Amino acid sequence: MRLFRRSTGIADGHRRLVWQSVSLLLAYPEDDAEGMPDYADRLALVAGVLDDLPPSVAGPLRRCVDGLSAVEVHEAAQRYVETFDLRRRRSLFLTYWTDGDTRNRGNAMLQFADAYREAGVEPPDGELPDHLAVVLEFGATVEFKAGMALLTRYRAPLSLLQDALGQMGSPYAGAVEAVLATVPEPDPEQTRREAQRIAQAGPPSESVGLDPYSVTVPVDALAASLRTVGGSR
Repeated sequence: MRLFRRSTGIADGHRRLVWQSVSLLLAYPEDDAEGMPDYADRLALVAGVLDDLPPSVAGPLRRCVDGLSAVEVHEAAQRYVETFDLRRRRSLFLTYWTDGDTRNRGNAMLQFADAYREAGVEPPDGELPDHLAVVLEFGATVEFKAGMALLTRYRAPLSLLQDALGQMGSPYAGAVEAVLATVPEPDPEQTRREAQRIAQAGPPSESVGLDPYSVTVPVDALAASLRTVGGSR
């Protein structure tokens, strides 16, 4: 007789690995970027750790890697810009969904920067602090709980982003789906209402360019540590 069952939730170590993997996948596709592996190497790094992850997150990540691997880097870069053009409501900047290009957005972004500094690191020079790839790397490699708090706060925009990417058939939908699987949803009805409100209002129409983003910690280093300690909950 079995009175106790092992939790089916995702271990925190797996969450960190998913976040760093998606941070790599959401980086601008290019070769010879400072501090970054070449594009094909990034995809190979993520592909190499999928067997270390639960199927619920490995499956969506695999779809993303397979889709991105099907095109050369130059075409991938063009598709990246077309996919995340702000006019198409597929922004990677989380506060853009909630605050648009308003004065309030500056205050919202400051909360991200303050979270980074409280953890003992400075916001990156080459990217805004609310860029999803930046938040994911922060949570994966610097301060897990603070990163989780930011992602949970912006779960509704993440849901809208995943839905929009899925509607256009983008491989990146799998990456955001994997992130959503790692972020708790204390009140699904509240998330639904917030997402509905944001979807109806929409972000403002001003277009802001997306600059390349550099990842500083290789995902295989996280995978190695996960294999060593077996992850943490």
